[in-house]
This record gives sequence, structure tokens and C-alpha cells, in this order.
Amino acid sequence: MYFKKINLKKKIALVTGAGKGIGRACAIALSEAGADLIIVSRTQKDLDGVSKIIKRFKSKCTSYVCDVTNYNQIKNIINKQKKIDILVNNAGTNIPEHFTKVQRKNMEYLVKVNTVATFNIAQLCALKMLETKGRKKIGASIINMSSQMAHVGGPIRSVYNMTKAGLEGLTKGMAIDLAKSNIRVNTVCPTFVVTPMTKKFLKSKKFKNDTLKKIPMGKFAELNDVATAVTFLASDSSKMITGTSILVDGGWTAI
Repeated sequence: MYFKKINLKKKIALVTGAGKGIGRACAIALSEAGADLIIVSRTQKDLDGVSKIIKRFKSKCTSYVCDVTNYNQIKNIINKQKKIDILVNNAGTNIPEHFTKVQRKNMEYLVKVNTVATFNIAQLCALKMLETKGRKKIGASIINMSSQMAHVGGPIRSVYNMTKAGLEGLTKGMAIDLAKSNIRVNTVCPTFVVTPMTKKFLKSKKFKNDTLKKIPMGKFAELNDVATAVTFLASDSSKMITGTSILVDGGWTAI
């Protein structure tokens, strides 16, 4: 057999920022592939909506209201799980400001959410994954949600660039340290995807047109483009892929 099907039955996946946008799409896609879900978000209403969809696919779903920057809170959630096989480290944000006008409080908040919280969650989940007997045989996957902005510069996004570029370095280091335990670590780097977070930027016709000019394929990514890449990396179909990035960017970084 040369074709390895995507099958996540008997796998347990934790997705952060799962209430909206990319995180929501990833959680649903993983359940479609057979995984049971642990979903984390700051809003109960959003979690309830995602849980309802996941259960249609006959997958189990446990949800937690949590601010990922609260270390003790996220630690308690992760430690109480019996097993975690997949982590989609998706929670993140952006506050666009020109470099010379970046407010320190905004810079520190972005680093706290996009870098420190991402590191903490990855480390806690890796430790939980290592508790499972036979982990080397069954494997595991950590997917850190990055951006094409980790690979190219962008106006009014210097701090976001910094946090996502740091995430690429973290991913490579993690991949090397965890390889012998068969825990793979990769990033997915989307271009602009129409989500609640990006919708406010895309209201500007100038911004929208300028952005599309940088995407050779001439279109924005859809949520399922990103969720499919994540599901592939979560599965044994990608069992020899670690320490790298899948760029879902329509050719942006090829220019």
C-alpha cells in the first residue's frame, strides 16, 4: 500500500483558540477524521457551538473556558487529561502598529499570547504525551499555528512578525528534542484567511487589494485549506515530517 489514509480514530486532540476561525475549523476537521477533541477558548458560547458540530461526527468532545496566558489554569486542564496525542497550538492574536508607534503594553501582550503561552502549552502537552506507555511506537504530533509573516516582512506587523518567527525557531528546537520519542512538531503558516480576527482588516479596500497583489494565486485562503493541512500533519500520513512548515500562502513567500 503506497497511499496512507488520514485516520485519527482513537486519537485525542487538544485545540486552543477553538471557539472561532481557524481553531474552530481545525477542531471540526480533526473530528471528521475520527479524533476525540479537547477544545479550549475564552467563550463558553463559542465552545458549545463547536462541541455540537463535533458530536455530529460521533466524536467525544470536552470543552474548557480558559485564557491561555493563565499558566496555572492551562496546566490544570492539560494535567487532568488521561492522554493527549495531538496538539493544535492555535491561540494567538495581533495588534497592528507601525514599529515606531508600538505601545509597550501591546508588544508585551502579543509576546505573552503568541510566544510564552504557546511555549507553555507545547511543553505541558509534550510532558503529557510522554506519560503514555508505548509513545515511541504510536507517535504524536504538535502543530504550532504560525503565519507566512514568520517568513516575510509586513507593514505594521513588526511585533507579530517577531512572535511568529520565534515560533518557527521554537518548533525546530522542539522537533529535534522530541524526535526520539516519535513526537513530531511542525508549523502551519497561512496567508490571510477570512476569519473574525482578519475581517476587520479586510474591510479596507486598499488593504484587501494590496494584499491580494502579494498572493500569486490571487485569492485568500479558506478555513478548510488550513484545517486540511493541520489534519494531515496530525496523522500518520505525515509520519516522516517534523521540524518544518507547511505554507498555506498561495505562493506569497515564493515571490
